[in-house]
Amino acid sequence: MNAVVLAGGPLDDVARLQPGAPNKAFVDICGTTLVGRVVGALRGCTAIGRIVVVTPQSEWGNPQLRDADDFRPDGVHISESLRNGIADFPAADPLLIVASDMPVLTPAIAGDFVARVEATDADVIYGCVEKGAHLARFPTVPHTWARMRDGTYCGGGMFALKPRAMPRLERFIEELGAARKSPLRLASLFGWDMLARFALGRLSVAQAQARATKILGAPVSALISPYPETAVNVDRVSDVALARELVSLANATA
Repeated sequence: MNAVVLAGGPLDDVARLQPGAPNKAFVDICGTTLVGRVVGALRGCTAIGRIVVVTPQSEWGNPQLRDADDFRPDGVHISESLRNGIADFPAADPLLIVASDMPVLTPAIAGDFVARVEATDADVIYGCVEKGAHLARFPTVPHTWARMRDGTYCGGGMFALKPRAMPRLERFIEELGAARKSPLRLASLFGWDMLARFALGRLSVAQAQARATKILGAPVSALISPYPETAVNVDRVSDVALARELVSLANATA
């Protein structure tokens, strides 16, 4: 499966920790940048074919990205970066979309995710991790959790997309962004019944998938990864020290 790594984004507080870094993807974690770690893990996975990195053009010659096959310019918004990344790929073939800030991703974990995607017939496949599995492995790594009827989950840094679904997905992302601060507009997108079930913890994963499929007009599926590493990312300044600690521990036990 081909992969697109999203390594764009603003010069935020995390990126400012690394002089010269255009965004957080280029922050050093134990001698290798975040995006370098992700690309290296994908390159080491036999289930991964072509690797495209979406990143500022100033970084296309960065030696940390030597394992990439191609580069695309990032956009102002993530939807633009995603559109650039998936351009020219076959419309009906699933692409692995990967965030650039997963410090403990490994080739084996990437391969497991690809195998699960290939066994799931959907146009949009969203990776997530169950809370119990996460806490058992990384009890000190914080997350925002969604309580569902089947369990409690957080989103991961990997998903899969068939390019043919991108126009519908992009429209939905725009609508969601416009509605995020308005309960009435959110209800118009998802339905009051869905919001009420979610608020009460009675919304099942199957119900969420069915409504997402109806909204997008394309099959949508959740992929619950048994590997919490797929949901360990770097969003805050405090996450950098934690990432370095996790990588050092992994290196010591390898």
